[in-house]
Amino acid sequence: MEIYWLVLFFVFGCILGSFFNVVGLRIPKNIPFTNDRSYCPICNKQLQWYELIPIASYLIQRGHCRNCQSRISPIYPIIELATGLLFALTYWKIGFTFELIVALLLIGLLIIVFVTDITYMIIPNKILLFFLPLFVLMRMFTPLNPWYDSFIGAVVGFGLLASIIILTKGGMGAGDMKLFAVLGIVLGWKGILVTLFLASFLGAIFGLFLIRINKANRKHPIPFGPYIVVAALISYFYGEQIITFYLSWF
Repeated sequence: MEIYWLVLFFVFGCILGSFFNVVGLRIPKNIPFTNDRSYCPICNKQLQWYELIPIASYLIQRGHCRNCQSRISPIYPIIELATGLLFALTYWKIGFTFELIVALLLIGLLIIVFVTDITYMIIPNKILLFFLPLFVLMRMFTPLNPWYDSFIGAVVGFGLLASIIILTKGGMGAGDMKLFAVLGIVLGWKGILVTLFLASFLGAIFGLFLIRINKANRKHPIPFGPYIVVAALISYFYGEQIITFYLSWF
């Protein structure tokens, strides 16, 4: 039965991952996604249901549009697979509790943010304002310990990023600052500190790597959102272990 639920959550995650992809690509451009069928961005042909099967359609079509043969971005199956794996991991670690809803909402937010920031280098206010009341509501049912840790986390997240923006004169975006405030409600102040440390570390490592292989330069802006996404997920699932490990050295 455990395997059954893991598979079910994986499949459900893959399906929602496809939807998150569409939301992330359309919201910044104000393109409706609630009533418009998916279409090829090159030839504008509406896609049939069998062209929208998560992961499978991409593999069957060998990464190309059936109509115009243009290349389909690999971000589609990557996001679908990642969301499926994260949903399965969430069920495996949390099980059927109210916290499961919090975790799935968090994954949804982070996946959409990953898509918008890596594609357009923007974290839309619409996305954050949609998830903010949901997180506040859910933290009433599943409060952190102590209960006001969510409030402190939001203030610390917003304040830290605001300070960095001021000190670096725009070294980070306002979208990152707002995202940290929303994440603070879910993670609390300790989780936010872990997230900031991990995101900065990952950003520095990959930034140097991209500069090394001449894919970026020091004057070219690099989206910080993807590193926040990875760091927030690690912090949510393993933050307590990271803090315990860190404190064990003192």
